[in-house]
Amino acid sequence: MSALFTPLKIKDIKMRNRIGVSPMCQYSSIDGVAQPWHMVHLGARAVGGAGLIIAEATGVSPEGRITPDCAGLWNDTQVEALLPINNFIKSHGAVVGVQIGHAGRKGSASSPWKSGDHLQDDSGGWPTLGPTSDVFDPDGKRLWKTPNAMTQADIDKVQDDFVASAKLALDAGYQMLEVHGAHGYLLHSFFSHLVNTRTDQYGGALKGRARMMLEIVEKVRAVWPENLPLAVRLSVVDWVDGGLTIEDNIQMAKWLKERGVDIVDCSGGGATPASRSSVGTRTADQVGLAGELRAGADIATMAVGYITDAQQAEDVIASGTADVALLAREMMRDPYWPLRAAQTLGVNAKSFLPPQLGTFIA
Repeated sequence: MSALFTPLKIKDIKMRNRIGVSPMCQYSSIDGVAQPWHMVHLGARAVGGAGLIIAEATGVSPEGRITPDCAGLWNDTQVEALLPINNFIKSHGAVVGVQIGHAGRKGSASSPWKSGDHLQDDSGGWPTLGPTSDVFDPDGKRLWKTPNAMTQADIDKVQDDFVASAKLALDAGYQMLEVHGAHGYLLHSFFSHLVNTRTDQYGGALKGRARMMLEIVEKVRAVWPENLPLAVRLSVVDWVDGGLTIEDNIQMAKWLKERGVDIVDCSGGGATPASRSSVGTRTADQVGLAGELRAGADIATMAVGYITDAQQAEDVIASGTADVALLAREMMRDPYWPLRAAQTLGVNAKSFLPPQLGTFIA
């Protein structure tokens, strides 16, 4: 029996296999509202046989988005657009989740194919927030905006925004909720001492820098149903000397588990430009680190990073490195990657493909 095609039950949710679609920004929403593109993008991967589909990074507020074209979850119009998409995904046997987050000092940018640079406030951008007023790109290239160092009032509002977004995610039919705590966005920038030099209760030692994440998770867990899984994405290492280590994140994962987190999505990097530039050569290392975090914190993990072929994904699960293998670009290239993986591993794909496909190609 293939480990990759063994079902996984977390709380009351059962995934038909251990193949997950990693959240991938599409930059195709209008005022945070999903469009037909999202039905095709996400729906195709449900039809293709993935066990879990996590929708892209979704802003908890307009100013929490990465770009003006990013998805959002702060009003009922957004919920109404998501319902048919999520119902379609579930009707084809996949579990549907969403990643909610706040972009922090990396927000107010244009979409990648437009330049990816920060936008002026009078040209579609907005003021940004951070644990401090340190600029992401101090050399003035790309992400040049000076963020507003967050006051307690700012912190309270952002925490309330996460709670409100979690409630809307439930209304939209999501079965798993993931809090985005990676890639240099707001929660990661609070946790990483490469960015957070605050001297109040949200800075200083590890526990102080973890406080923002832990308070949000605790408040979100209070409104997200106990029978549904809660995940957090972490940058399990900063990929920069002096940055966060796997040991720091094992401790974070232990604290998250105490607050009701069921599974950790193990990514990496993004805190600073130096970290960003090193990610491309070290992303594959994240898979092994997911295993270290799983063992060290005694918590389920999802591994992501250059997982491209069936045997590789099979080994990730069979070895106990992770509980779910997440694919991003490879799933972009081929929404039917699960079918090809099943054929490689000798699994009958008819068990998870719709009859319109399974009858003819499984």
